[in-house]
Amino acid sequence: MNKIMYLDAAASALKSESVIRAEVDFLQNGYANAGRGICARAAAVDDMIAHARADVARFINARPDQIVFTSGTTDGMNRIVHIINDRACGAGIKNKTVMVSDLDHHSARLPFELLSDSDMCKIVLCPMDENCNLICSDLPRADVFVITAMSNVIGMPQDVASLVAAARKKNPDVITVVDAAQYVVHNKIDVQKWDCDFMCFSAHKIGADTGLGVMYMKNPERWGWPDKFGGGMVSKITGSAAEHNLALQWEDAPAKFEAGTLPLTQIIGLPVAIDYWSANRPNLDLIKYLYDRLSGNSRIKIITPRDATLFTFYVPDMHILDFGASVGARGVCLRVGNMCASWIHKVLGIRGTARVSVGPWNTMDDVRQAADIIESVVK
Repeated sequence: MNKIMYLDAAASALKSESVIRAEVDFLQNGYANAGRGICARAAAVDDMIAHARADVARFINARPDQIVFTSGTTDGMNRIVHIINDRACGAGIKNKTVMVSDLDHHSARLPFELLSDSDMCKIVLCPMDENCNLICSDLPRADVFVITAMSNVIGMPQDVASLVAAARKKNPDVITVVDAAQYVVHNKIDVQKWDCDFMCFSAHKIGADTGLGVMYMKNPERWGWPDKFGGGMVSKITGSAAEHNLALQWEDAPAKFEAGTLPLTQIIGLPVAIDYWSANRPNLDLIKYLYDRLSGNSRIKIITPRDATLFTFYVPDMHILDFGASVGARGVCLRVGNMCASWIHKVLGIRGTARVSVGPWNTMDDVRQAADIIESVVK
């Protein structure tokens, strides 16, 4: 069997031995539920979760109470819509303007599009230049601004701090929401410099486990009601709905936004993944090699610049799924389709693309062999 060249890190990163060991050790030797017991073992898990939260906070230059664990970026982006649409704290979306962009992943934009379709809000577009970069100048006024920090198709970092500042010049009360799922892989996040209200990323993009994400909240105390209800997030309940005197007292953030049992094993592995990934970022010279080698092939149309974090392309006279199946059969694992980013493909006038992305495990030999196979398929 031929060697499999895993060149799909942007979809999900492979796991380092250190992450695997940390999770296995926890499952074998330290497992207990967090926030549910007073025995030494349960208390030790509480400490591990607290330390993991503090590590994540340092990773993005935040406070621990601003870090909410979710199941991923998709979960976080959808939850933010519900949190800011809470009329109980006077921040409902009704008749508000939401600015999105054609760089957005479906999970960042679709929740607001569906609200707009129900006449709950109005959608406006952030302007974009010919190189698919968001433009800070002359932004529309918006009440909510969704910012994709890095497109999973174009792979270029956006100037989040300038976009946030420009939006606030038009409306000081704008709520800014940043999708950093791809950005976190290649760049250090500083939420203080960005000055955003919310930010999300998925742990599995940086080599931690699936089923875990991070939602940063600049002012968690601002949002009166959580969007999920269950154990661990309410400290006192009095009265009843039947008697019309129900009163709830929430735990302080972040517990207020973390109903139920957390994904404990995944959280234990996250600080280890952060340490590993911070010291072993993907080698983007591999992407430049692919660009330089394949840009001269007249049958391949490249849509990403040479200094992108991804290598995205298509073959005009070949269905993208046929291309993906052909290279896959030869041992190249890459991504094909619309990458859950329909809008940028519509802007580009194409139905789908192929995407090569690399992780710390990839070598120059991997991309050389992949280039050989790509060339053999499209010749």
